[in-house]
Amino acid sequence: MFKRKAKEMKIKAPRFQVFRDAYKVTKQVRPWITAALAGIFIATWGVGITIGGFFGNPYYAGFVSLPLAALLTLLFFTRQAGNAAYAAIDGQIGAGASVLMSIRKGWTTTPAVAVSRNQDMVHRSVGRPGIVLTGEGTPAVRQMIADEKKKAERFAPGVPIIEILVGKEDGRIPIQKLQRHMRRLPKKLTPNQMREVRARLKAVGGMSMPIPKGPMPTRAPKSR
Repeated sequence: MFKRKAKEMKIKAPRFQVFRDAYKVTKQVRPWITAALAGIFIATWGVGITIGGFFGNPYYAGFVSLPLAALLTLLFFTRQAGNAAYAAIDGQIGAGASVLMSIRKGWTTTPAVAVSRNQDMVHRSVGRPGIVLTGEGTPAVRQMIADEKKKAERFAPGVPIIEILVGKEDGRIPIQKLQRHMRRLPKKLTPNQMREVRARLKAVGGMSMPIPKGPMPTRAPKSR
């Protein structure tokens, strides 16, 4: 029995730690988050009790609306935590790589396959849509992507290659929308073909680079 309880504590502890880390990051970017969460919870619960009082049963309505208030508060926090996580790393070196590597399903990302003196860099991701080359930095990163594209074509001829530029300028993908953009790419490869491409490109490797740390959402938040 004690072993079972210890096992449950080991499973629950990391989840609580992730929640705590997410709250700390959100608090730094949005200092008002505590007041907002409390306000949403109290307001939702209060509306439920008021409606119940109108029908003559406020205690039952309060009991029913309590989990609803908690759910709405959690949904709001999840949304704000996702936006805050992106805001915390936006503009940092390797921010795009951090977002790409946080996509746990369907993609394998090799960060910084090319880096310039100006800290422009290209990351390579492999998934069912094919090979995705993601560039961060100045306009000069376009030539770096072109060079990496030629290299990828030599190792994996015939495989679709998609080019992405991360940034806030026109024609680029904001870092907040990068995960969602990757997930929406049409699938062109079978699982076996994808694994073969990964094996071929594994020998190419990448470079050592700093990756911004901190909790990253596994799902991209919806745009406001």
